[in-house]
Amino acid sequence: MHWNIKEIEAPELARWMEEKGEDLRVIDVREMGEITAGTIPGAEPMPMASIPLRLNELDRDKDTVFICRSGARSAQVCMFLQQQGFDKVYNLRGGMFGWARSGQQISLPKTA
Repeated sequence: MHWNIKEIEAPELARWMEEKGEDLRVIDVREMGEITAGTIPGAEPMPMASIPLRLNELDRDKDTVFICRSGARSAQVCMFLQQQGFDKVYNLRGGMFGWARSGQQISLPKTA
């Protein structure tokens, strides 16, 4: 079965963050050592390996954008979640590289 992963570009995500506020969740799936170097403001740390164990923490009805370094790991997370019946999951195209290239703000992560 082929999964069509929905992707979002950094400028569009920045706009969503302003417009949707609490109705949008941004989750950074990198390892904590990577996240401590900087992440998207307001992003929640949830390392990729922990996702299957934390499905109950995810809201199927809320738009959720997953980010990683380049977009590869977060794409895998989106594919996995789609297989679990999640529809409102989005991959940040280009990951943190794309976010930084587009000139968006980077901040230190909030603690889990």
